[in-house]
Amino acid sequence: MTKGTITSIVSNLVTIDVDGPVGQNEICMIMNKDVQLRAEVIRVNGNEAFAQVFESTRSVKIGCEVVFTGHMLEVELGPGILSKNYDGLQNDLEKMEGTFINTGDITEPLDKDVLYHFSPLATPGDKVRAGDWLGSVKENWVDHKIMVPFVFEGQYTVKSITETGEYKIHDKMATLVSEDGQEVAVTMTQKWPVKQAIKSYNQKIRPYDILQTGLRVIDTFNPITEGGTGYIPGPFGTGKTVLQQAIAKNAEADIIIIVACGERANEVVEIFTEFPELTDPRTGRKLQERTTIICNTSNMPVAAREASVYVGMTLAEYYRNMGLKVLMLADSTSRWAQALREMSNRLEELPGQDAFPVELPATIANFYSRAGCIELNNRQFGSVTFIGTISPAGGNFKEPVTESTSKVAQCFYALSQKRADAKRYPAIDSMASYSKYLDYQEFREHTDASIQEGWVDLIKKTKDIMRKGLEARDQINILGDDAVPISYHMDFWRSELIDFTIIQQDSFDTVDMNTPLERQKYMINKVMDICDVDMLFDDFQQVGNYFKQLINQIKQMNYSPWNSEEFNKYETALTELMNEKTAIAPSMT
Repeated sequence: MTKGTITSIVSNLVTIDVDGPVGQNEICMIMNKDVQLRAEVIRVNGNEAFAQVFESTRSVKIGCEVVFTGHMLEVELGPGILSKNYDGLQNDLEKMEGTFINTGDITEPLDKDVLYHFSPLATPGDKVRAGDWLGSVKENWVDHKIMVPFVFEGQYTVKSITETGEYKIHDKMATLVSEDGQEVAVTMTQKWPVKQAIKSYNQKIRPYDILQTGLRVIDTFNPITEGGTGYIPGPFGTGKTVLQQAIAKNAEADIIIIVACGERANEVVEIFTEFPELTDPRTGRKLQERTTIICNTSNMPVAAREASVYVGMTLAEYYRNMGLKVLMLADSTSRWAQALREMSNRLEELPGQDAFPVELPATIANFYSRAGCIELNNRQFGSVTFIGTISPAGGNFKEPVTESTSKVAQCFYALSQKRADAKRYPAIDSMASYSKYLDYQEFREHTDASIQEGWVDLIKKTKDIMRKGLEARDQINILGDDAVPISYHMDFWRSELIDFTIIQQDSFDTVDMNTPLERQKYMINKVMDICDVDMLFDDFQQVGNYFKQLINQIKQMNYSPWNSEEFNKYETALTELMNEKTAIAPSMT
């Protein structure tokens, strides 16, 4: 076992004189009086090792003994992860005492004494590989698969499997025999290093099923697929955190992993207090039952901030290998990038743009690449969809974190300060935002078959109307209402019709907060049918008054349960309103 002695301390960066071999990213324990502080080796130079400490180093002194573990930063995987609130090192926050986390506090991530009802899925004689399912236990209402540990290489034979019954997580569930005849016992738990993606033997594939978030501006205008990646940049106060929480509540995902990475304490407390009270619209149970929260506040050490995103992604990959749809949300990746910058500066590395590490784009790309959809050994599918938020200083989307993310993420949801100030929520700028999937021929073919023929063309046509409306608004603002043709007012109000009835959504209304894709299709077709009608008006005031009536009727439809009597009543009134205009203007096409 390699040991060492601390020779210098710079904030949470320590230099260690070692007496043996040390590996990159190896975890070491700093022996500081009665507590042990975890640290990660981030550079090795001869007999000197540089390590970032995951906790405060105020009490650490030069000369403290350091013991190297021979392992990288790992998480414990097994039943009991769901409904937990972890810190960035997978410590169970519920088990910690006091208002503040004491230096050196370590808690077990999983409950060792809880009994789980185990049902075997494999039988003696089966040939299995890493990730194959041996059995299943109920974790809340989720079927949690007990898998062959991911560290196993090659093929194994199941010698014995435990019978159906109640067991604890460290009880032996199966005995496997390797190809060279060695017997290995398997429990419900295993460990995996967080900075290494959990391997999958089958090639990654990417089906083009839309991950339904319930938000029309995303699902209709800029869809993200299962296993896809997206990011939400926006200046302070535009609703990044609120938008992520709305996605978490309404998305069609089996598991939600939320990483609060360096956020302000009040926002983190809101997540902790609100989520246990929310009802899952899909199951009728508590949303917390399929959610895990990993929390780092802004006053925690930067090393813990960096670790939290990797811990969250590893937990997401673990559930993906159970054939589940996992949605991971990180708020915000800017804090993670800032942590990388701080450590790079303390190591006196050559700085890149805005003092971020030169390898920042590669680090972000490597992390985002861990999301995706995979085919498991049993031909079932699992996916990790990742959406991160970015907090660019001053709303500058040209800063390094945003630019580096734009090169790897497939969906871009730009939050607009103007829309937020105008109380048009979600404040996603539909013109600045994009989804690269709309340009993929495979996605076009999938939506033609599963939604409707020409779906992508319809969305692009809608965006063209929005763009023409913005141009018309600028002309009206510059020249005045009377100085532009009525056609300009028509273009403007068509875009307002789309904005108010499709893009904007009420998170406080139980119906409007979550719109299924089938209903989105129906409403966008109805709105586009209205936009296609060539109407005649005498003056611009008549245009505005008429479209305001249309907007009011459609908004009432949005607030009404789908295909209900109330919904049909407002739709009938909308049809009568359109017929009234047709009678006034019989020459229209």
